[in-house]
Amino acid sequence: MSSMDPTEIFRQEASELFETLEGALLDLGLRPDDRELVDSAFRALHTIKGSGAMFGFDKVAAFTHEFETAFELVRKGEIKPTQELIAVALAAKDYIRALIEAPDDADSIIGDAILDDLKRFVSPVEQVLPVESEIDTPPASESRPAGWQLRLEFESHILRNGSNPLDLLDDLCKLGPCFVVPVTDGVPLLDELEPEDCYLKWDVTLHSGCDKDAIDDVFMFVQDEMKLTLVPLAQVERAAPTFAMAEAEPVAPPAPAPTASSAPAAAEPATPPERKRDEPKRAEERGIATVRVQAERLDELMDRVGELVIAQARLSQLAAAGSDLSIKMIAEEIERLAASLRDTTMGARMVPIGSLFGRFRRLVHDLSRDLGKPVEFVTSGEDTELDKTMIECLADPLVHLIRNAIDHGIEDSETRAAAGKTENGRIELYAIHSGAQVLVTVKDNGGGLNTARIRAKAEEQGLIAPGAAMSDHEIHQFLFHPGFSTAQTISALSGRGVGMDVVKRTIENMRGSIDLSTKPGAGTCVTLRLPLTLAIIEGLLIRVGEGRYIIPLPAVEECVELTADDERSRGRNFLNVRGNLVPFLRLRDILDVPGSPGLHQKTIIISTGETRVGLVADQIIGNHQTVIKSLSKLHSDVTIFSGATILGDGTAALILDVAQLVALAQSRAEKQQMSEAA
Repeated sequence: MSSMDPTEIFRQEASELFETLEGALLDLGLRPDDRELVDSAFRALHTIKGSGAMFGFDKVAAFTHEFETAFELVRKGEIKPTQELIAVALAAKDYIRALIEAPDDADSIIGDAILDDLKRFVSPVEQVLPVESEIDTPPASESRPAGWQLRLEFESHILRNGSNPLDLLDDLCKLGPCFVVPVTDGVPLLDELEPEDCYLKWDVTLHSGCDKDAIDDVFMFVQDEMKLTLVPLAQVERAAPTFAMAEAEPVAPPAPAPTASSAPAAAEPATPPERKRDEPKRAEERGIATVRVQAERLDELMDRVGELVIAQARLSQLAAAGSDLSIKMIAEEIERLAASLRDTTMGARMVPIGSLFGRFRRLVHDLSRDLGKPVEFVTSGEDTELDKTMIECLADPLVHLIRNAIDHGIEDSETRAAAGKTENGRIELYAIHSGAQVLVTVKDNGGGLNTARIRAKAEEQGLIAPGAAMSDHEIHQFLFHPGFSTAQTISALSGRGVGMDVVKRTIENMRGSIDLSTKPGAGTCVTLRLPLTLAIIEGLLIRVGEGRYIIPLPAVEECVELTADDERSRGRNFLNVRGNLVPFLRLRDILDVPGSPGLHQKTIIISTGETRVGLVADQIIGNHQTVIKSLSKLHSDVTIFSGATILGDGTAALILDVAQLVALAQSRAEKQQMSEAA
């Protein structure tokens, strides 16, 4: 079994810490007085620094230490996290990421410039500190004790994670003489005690001239699993003769030396009822655990499950053709187990889409600042799960959609004020489950699409004839044409006609579709309809001539029979489905299948976007679990097929791409109309 490189493990963990740090910094821009956000950012920085030093990333540790030193003033409340400071902190985060992911490409000049900017923000505070220290400095004749008073409170699960508080206390004693008093007020009764939980706290008096960083280094790897309170001994003695911890219940003050009276006072048990009620909840939370697995192993497991599904289909077909009842029972049992294994494996590949949504907060923040447009970014449906492969493919399309929404959709502040709108624009990004699909929507409250300008640009590029009758929906589809752009000038963001065509091509490669709606003056809404996975889908198996084909089941609305009246009206090609006219395509004509069709042809009504079309086939065989196999590069120009699958008898069936199939039929119809008009 191959083992992962320790540095690669550090990079993966650092990536998660960067997401936490970036999210905390962006939230600080909205809630600068939120102490939990400051603490979250500081913990992420401290963990990156400690882990970087442990794995040999010395430049990361050194730079992060300087970053942490500057941010310490924010943590103490001595400076406010302004937008300018947050912008520099985000740049520092990007530089730390570059030091980890590509250390050879990270320029030290950039890091020095970022640190200079950080020091510029905190320098006014640093200039005042020496003056304050001189005022507080006692006369030389007065001697104040050097050292610290500490309160150590560990999370109850720290022992199960392999950490031993006693070892940490031993390391603390190496810094200087220590007097340690255990606090037992959290210890429950014996019948309620969990042997693997830590209930003790400790009050420690450390007589040492070490600085705070030296103490932090002792608890470097358990910072997220404890609460550490430090107070200099000088302040303790100046404030009061006894030391009382904030946010803790009153306990007997520790004496400077062990006495007979101090130990019993500290050892008196006092178990509040609230703590007893919390214990069962912690026991339930312990049942949740995660394991980090390489993505390649999940892909390999999915391939094996796909092969199992194909073998199971062959077994079911053989069992159906025979008369042995025991074989049929075994085939049904294996079919049930294979379906369960398929669902479990696909569930293991599912990732909450919130892991993708978080990336775009920084994008909106930077674009809003660069374009001078205040934009509010709102997300919902982060818990909606999608296959990890889909998540990776979805990143670029969403980047283009959000950039276009801010650059083209959201107006500047003056235009919005003149239209009676709020000063801040709004971008909404949300995801929901809809049957076997996931709908991802990008919505803005900008000015909406300018249909007249889009049409004029399409006529200018020769895409449509001047004055041709077209609906607004058809005109809006030109936005997805390669090289099409309505921007007046070329900028760093837009103007070259690259972006929306990438969105359409990527979504169609994922067997999805795009819905676009707009309202003048109110904004634009783009919805991406995506399948849950790209590995195994439910399909409808049909026959056209001697060939068999698969139609993805989420695209199928219903199946109807092609009547004799419909068959006689070959020039009309419309079905009357409960009073609605639905155009239909004969797959025999599109696929160039020789021979004449048989009787009782079937029509499969499919939907692609806002279009409903009927596909006429010779026979509908039934539902089929479809393991998708990619076509070779030799067949890359065959656009109406998105892949292939292997049937139970070992033969192959092509998977129809319904969107491309409809587009091909429309282009053929347009060419036929042009030839008839000529």
